[in-house]
Amino acid sequence: MRLSSLVLALSTAVALAAWPAASQNPQAPGALEVVPSSDVTFQPLNPARGDAGPQAGVLWGDIREDVPTGTLIRFKPGFSSPPHIHNITYRAVVISGAVHNDDPAAEPMWMGPGSFWTQPAGATHITAAREDAGLSTAFLEIQEGPYLVQPKDRAFANGEFPVNVAAGNIVWIDAADVAWVDAPGAAEGADRPKMAFLWGDPSNTGKNGTFLKLPAGFEGTITGSGARLRAVVISGAASHQVPGASEVTPLDPGSYFGSGSATAHDVTCSGPEACVFYMSAEGKYDVSRS
Repeated sequence: MRLSSLVLALSTAVALAAWPAASQNPQAPGALEVVPSSDVTFQPLNPARGDAGPQAGVLWGDIREDVPTGTLIRFKPGFSSPPHIHNITYRAVVISGAVHNDDPAAEPMWMGPGSFWTQPAGATHITAAREDAGLSTAFLEIQEGPYLVQPKDRAFANGEFPVNVAAGNIVWIDAADVAWVDAPGAAEGADRPKMAFLWGDPSNTGKNGTFLKLPAGFEGTITGSGARLRAVVISGAASHQVPGASEVTPLDPGSYFGSGSATAHDVTCSGPEACVFYMSAEGKYDVSRS
């Protein structure tokens, strides 16, 4: 299935007016936010295309505005867009299925769950979902907005280059080699938390994106040290609890929790497999085992 260039142009006032803010997540900026994937409302990314095009569910922010936004995008099997550009750079992680995102002339490189890619502003590309991979879902993050889809004749060079990293090529760093992660009591050679650095400045104040992998059975706390910490579940069965509170929120892939300042989050990886989170932060965060 292919979209026409006419219905692709989401930069029109009509399309933007039809897109609501993240009404399922009305907390004030910086407040504690916990959003299970079951609470996310999906609707057509392009209202003119309806159910035939990708469906989007906002986790935080507002893609109509110049604010950081995190969104889940669902693609039907066999979906393929025409060549197009975006007005801003975005980063994305595959949660389910298989996605191809590249130059229109490139051979398909199907990225499965846990893969990461970036799409520079102004660069012409296509996005597709593999026919035999079921429903494909990706998490998409922007640092500024609004998020617009524009025709390829408006392409421009912004000095950035696209990055496609298949899940099998992610470089994981053991907890013992990462000062951010504290795993007391973990025996030498034990299955400990791991991290993978994806983008940005991993300093005390810089904006950055990482993967965090918690082993099955992990119980501990993730604490942000900067102005912002956001975590999206990419794989595994996790749960979230505010320290000292009784309520426990199950978080499956596509779920999210976040906060401002140095907020602590009690997290458990309760399933038989490791839990992988995409972490978007300002400054470092600390991971400690209970």
